[in-house]
Amino acid sequence: MKSYRSLLIFPTFLICSTVFGQFTITGKVVDSASKEPLYGASVFCQNTTSGTITNKEGEFSLKLNPGGYELIVSFTGYQNKEIRISNNDNNALQVEMIKEERSMGEVVIRSSNEVKDGWDKYGKFFLDNFIGSTPNAVQCTLQNPSALHFYYYKKSDKLKILATEPILISNKALGYDLRYQLDSFMYYYKTQISLYRGYCFFTETQGSFQDQKTWSENRKKAYYGSKLQFMRSYYDSTLNENDFEIGLLDENNKAKFNVIQNPYDTSYYTIYDSTFESEVYYPRKISVSYKIKPET
Repeated sequence: MKSYRSLLIFPTFLICSTVFGQFTITGKVVDSASKEPLYGASVFCQNTTSGTITNKEGEFSLKLNPGGYELIVSFTGYQNKEIRISNNDNNALQVEMIKEERSMGEVVIRSSNEVKDGWDKYGKFFLDNFIGSTPNAVQCTLQNPSALHFYYYKKSDKLKILATEPILISNKALGYDLRYQLDSFMYYYKTQISLYRGYCFFTETQGSFQDQKTWSENRKKAYYGSKLQFMRSYYDSTLNENDFEIGLLDENNKAKFNVIQNPYDTSYYTIYDSTFESEVYYPRKISVSYKIKPET
């Protein structure tokens, strides 16, 4: 008998993939007003280990595997920049950064809703909802909890969390160090729904040969049944082979999901040959089930 693991995802998302060799993205980061180069700006592809910083001329270069990426550019005192890139982009980027009107530090200090001893009161709650409570998540450590500020709004019964700097997370189970630029984290107690937005950059942890071997095995286990494997399987037309099943919320029964027999029907799935991007759209919430095969 097969067991199932399910997750709910948003109705729309993009998948990108190609079969060609690596490509290089180059560009220059400047102040939008003065056009002066910004030295030391962070440039990275979200949710990857691909990143760099700009040189004294504000220039950067990144070699990437084929596909589509969300390129994030950040610099202290400036608004973050998010740019969609793929291996079809051949021109050098000119990234103009806009200065922040107020720093995050000023914003959090002026709020009257901040909870004193917020980390002591809500720290574990935040970690459980942001990182999770799986065996891998338990081995994650937040290195700079003092960067977080907690705000409770009694009237709307919600918790809001802001960060004055990127939060640093060490994942000892998978051998990654994460630098997450948290825009905001919200938790609504009435509906028990949490929402957060930000940008994450991964770097691989240094370790012994045995550490690297353990991390490699753990990463494989974490990958199977993950959202990433699901998206790749969708693009590669291997959903069935990889034991994924999609259900669409019934129009009349909000507790029932009907299995979609053909997830590649043009009502749900569109592929753009010129950009190598695929768009998936569902009119209502879907469930994704991964049928975990018993170990033999």
